[in-house]
Amino acid sequence: MIRTNKGVLGVTTTMLTFALLLNACSGGSGATNGNASPSNAGEAAASPAASEAATPADNGAAGLEPYTIKLVYTGAPQADEAKVEAKLNEYLKDKINASIDLMPIDWGPWDDKINLMIASRQKVDIIFTAQWNKHAVNVAKGAFLDLGDLLKENGQDILKTLDPVFLEGAKINGKNYGVPTNKELAAQGGIIYRKDIADELGIDMTAVKTIADLDNVYKVVKEKHPELTPLYLKDGETFNSHYFGNYDALGDTSIPGIILKDEDGTTVKANYDVARYVDTLKLTRDYFKKGYINSDAATNQTMNYDAMKAGNVFSMTSSLKPGKDKELENQTGMTGKLAQLELNTKTIATSETAGSMLGISSTSEDPARAMMFINLLHSDKYVNNLLNFGIENDHYTKVSDEVIKSSDNTKNYNPGAAWMFGSQFLNYVWETEDPNKWEKFREFNQNAKVSPGLGFVFDGESLKAEIGAVVNVDKQYLTALETGSVDVDKVLPEYTAKLKSAGIEKIIAEKQSQFDKFLASK
Repeated sequence: MIRTNKGVLGVTTTMLTFALLLNACSGGSGATNGNASPSNAGEAAASPAASEAATPADNGAAGLEPYTIKLVYTGAPQADEAKVEAKLNEYLKDKINASIDLMPIDWGPWDDKINLMIASRQKVDIIFTAQWNKHAVNVAKGAFLDLGDLLKENGQDILKTLDPVFLEGAKINGKNYGVPTNKELAAQGGIIYRKDIADELGIDMTAVKTIADLDNVYKVVKEKHPELTPLYLKDGETFNSHYFGNYDALGDTSIPGIILKDEDGTTVKANYDVARYVDTLKLTRDYFKKGYINSDAATNQTMNYDAMKAGNVFSMTSSLKPGKDKELENQTGMTGKLAQLELNTKTIATSETAGSMLGISSTSEDPARAMMFINLLHSDKYVNNLLNFGIENDHYTKVSDEVIKSSDNTKNYNPGAAWMFGSQFLNYVWETEDPNKWEKFREFNQNAKVSPGLGFVFDGESLKAEIGAVVNVDKQYLTALETGSVDVDKVLPEYTAKLKSAGIEKIIAEKQSQFDKFLASK
């Protein structure tokens, strides 16, 4: 049997995951590369089953009492939020006799507010959750419902169009506690940079193959444009972020013990024992001392794309996918100024299958209605695009059936959160983006390196005290180290000693033991 977060997952289920995924990555005809099941591939990409028109295709609300669905997600509140809510409510009344209460929480205070919301048992319905955002920890707290029966009864369109790899890879103890977004399945890290500045200075970005190669780039930028910060870093957005370093934490990224996703080794190590991690700390420190990195990197909570939008940043670290630069151009209003540069190997791990999900809160007073809404986000183009882009001829105008362009009012509703909601294959494409964007997503999922840890999630239930102690040590040291803000040679040994005192070696040993059993079962 295979160990997962709070028990075991049958071998058959996990073998199905691997078979489906390997077939998808090799371009086989079975799975459809993270986009749709074979019979639904064309439908998911082009013409969804549900109507796109603002007139409900059927009256599914018969017999349902009115209900307000509270949707909690991370992102900046939008000026026209109430206007979009009203438009959604017009449609949802006839579809599922519901209204929607959008409850965005900005990235900076997200962790504190969501922790308080869960601890206080605040009555909400749907919460954005992710493997990298303490999903397993919150599941253990009882924050989310098991969605098995709800998916069967009220999530039929999700089951029809979402590649089974997503749902299988996102399971904890054989159960789904979140519905994954239908989006890219592979992951890759790199930077988003100011192409206009690089062109002006004659910098050949194609010559940059590693983060060490960025030294010459940042040196020129600092000399010629001293008003620009060459590289913006913050907590969780560094060269050592899991997506950039290709670290597989084998579950919750806040729990220590990693392997490398882009290699075949299966020995679980603490970050301080991984040469790539330590070398990157030292390179980042070098860049900080040279003035390439913002001096407040250890404390600043401004999101990297907001810093880019302000116009005084040359580059930022980012998880990449096809067209990420164009998405950020639309989000920041920097049309024609940005480009992306891939700096590591494409990989697929559990972190990708569970990297963006909507969970139903255990405090929801109508979980079925919450699942009905999530189902619409996976099947109804009108609902999906209204939530993501706002109102047609107000927040955008159409160039064609699938392509949209900005309007004078785009600034008042442009959440840039499409990767969180339902199926991205239902999304419109901005006219500044590649019209073949979704086909490029399918290509992106091909030939990615599969992590040895795919399908495994560590069960830390027996080590709560040690994990809590290690997390507290990380809060004290990790951001300062990973942003280059402190002397690595001096602080890393101190950090390592405190981790060992907190019990990290016990955690590593238990994670290795569970992982070995998982590998032996394959």
